[in-house]
Amino acid sequence: MASPAVAAAVMASAAGFAVVAVAPGVARGQAAVGAYAVLGDAIPASLTGAKGDAARGRNIAASRHIGLCLLCHSGPFPEERLQGTIAPDLRGTAARLSVGQIRLRIVDPSRVNAATIMPAYYRTDRLTRVAPAFRGKTVLTAEQIEDIVAFLATLK
Repeated sequence: MASPAVAAAVMASAAGFAVVAVAPGVARGQAAVGAYAVLGDAIPASLTGAKGDAARGRNIAASRHIGLCLLCHSGPFPEERLQGTIAPDLRGTAARLSVGQIRLRIVDPSRVNAATIMPAYYRTDRLTRVAPAFRGKTVLTAEQIEDIVAFLATLK
């Protein structure tokens, strides 16, 4: 087992291996970042133990102050004039990815694509050039991530 600052345990599972990552830190002054299991290219279980709210998730994804998704992505947001073009369109996300795959891509997209420019929204370790006021904090809370996952899961 790694040090408490960066803990990761590997356990055998029927599907192969599961990595349980425990990221240190505090999410925007909220509860500490919790453990989650990565199975293959997905985090199958909710970070909160509950399903998120799709309406709140849509608001977070469209927000220019919270999720910032539209800086890079475009999607089903007709009210938003300027949308990104450097990342995949969010339309059809649920047709391409499972809920667990969506969750991992928000939590820590570098686990799927090491060269990604998408930020890790629920990680506090292995980050560079983090302003002192944001060190040890995640970009989004577990609840906000689950809300975004719930929204993206509606985009068939």
